[in-house]
Amino acid sequence: MNTFGRNFRVTSFGESHGPAVGCVIDGCPANIPLREETIQPFLDRRKPGTSPLVSPRKEDDKIEILSGVFEGKTTGTPIALLVRNTGAHSSDYDELRTLLRPGHADYTYQQKYGIRDHRGGGRSSGRETVGRVAAGAVALQLLAAQNITIAGRIVAVHGKTTPAEIEAEILAAKEAGDSVGGIAEIVAQGCPAGLGDPVFGKLDAEIAGAMMGLGAVKGVEIGDGFAVAGRFGSENNDPITKNGFLSNHAGGILGGISSGQEIVVRITVKPTPSIAQPQKTVDIHGNDAMITVKGRHDPCIL
Repeated sequence: MNTFGRNFRVTSFGESHGPAVGCVIDGCPANIPLREETIQPFLDRRKPGTSPLVSPRKEDDKIEILSGVFEGKTTGTPIALLVRNTGAHSSDYDELRTLLRPGHADYTYQQKYGIRDHRGGGRSSGRETVGRVAAGAVALQLLAAQNITIAGRIVAVHGKTTPAEIEAEILAAKEAGDSVGGIAEIVAQGCPAGLGDPVFGKLDAEIAGAMMGLGAVKGVEIGDGFAVAGRFGSENNDPITKNGFLSNHAGGILGGISSGQEIVVRITVKPTPSIAQPQKTVDIHGNDAMITVKGRHDPCIL
C-alpha cells in the first residue's frame, strides 16, 4: 500500500538515493489555484542541510509539477509532483549492503521481500516524506477554501520543552554520536461537525492510521489521549451548553465523528535509529556483527 486517502488520494514514490521522489494526487477538484511556488515553501521547511539540528545532506528540493495543472489552476486530472535527488552519497552506505541496522526497517524489508535498497534506507528513508509534504501543500489549498487550517508544533524533545533546551539536547546527542526523539502536536481548526463515520470509518481511526504511517512514529493520541486513563468520567467529559462545549478533552472527535471543535493530535517520534555509536547486529546471513552507521543523518527526526 503506497496510496492513502479515499476522495483525495495520494500515491508516493521514490527512494532515498534513487533519481527522484514525489507523489501522484488523484481526486483533486478542478480550479484550485496551484503553482510550484505554492508548494515550494513547504518543501523548504522540511529540506535537509539547513541547520546543525538536521541532516547535513544538501538538497535543493525544487518541486516540479508534471501534470494536472494548467495556467495556475488544477484541471481535475491526476497531479504528478516530482523532486529530483541531487545530493545522495551512496558510497557512504556500501557497508550496509550486508549489515542490518538496528531500529531500522532493514531486517523486516529483507524478511518480507528478500531484497532491499541499502542506500540510505531506500523506501523506508525519511526522504519518502517529500511526496507527503508536497501533497499536503496541495491539500491545504483545498482546505483553505473551507476556512480550515492545520498547524503543528514541537511539544518536547527528549523531555525538554523550551526552544533553548531542545536545541541543546539535540546538539548534545549529535556530539555523542547519538540521537533523540520527541513529541509533536497537530491542531486542525475550522473543521465542521459531522466528519467521519461510525465504527470502521471513525475519523480518529483514519487520523491515527495516517500518523502511524509516517516513518518513526510510534504513538498517537487524540485529545488528552493516555492521560484520560487516570481520570473520573466527571473530570473527562466535555460539558455542553447552548453556546457550545466548555472543554475539549476529546480532541474534537466523539464517536469517531468530528464535533466542530479543534481536532488535536499528538504523535511520539522515536530517536533516529542511524547513529554513530557501535551497535550489535547481524548480517544478511544471520551472523553476529557490529555496526557503526556512517552517512548523514538527523540527530532528531522530529
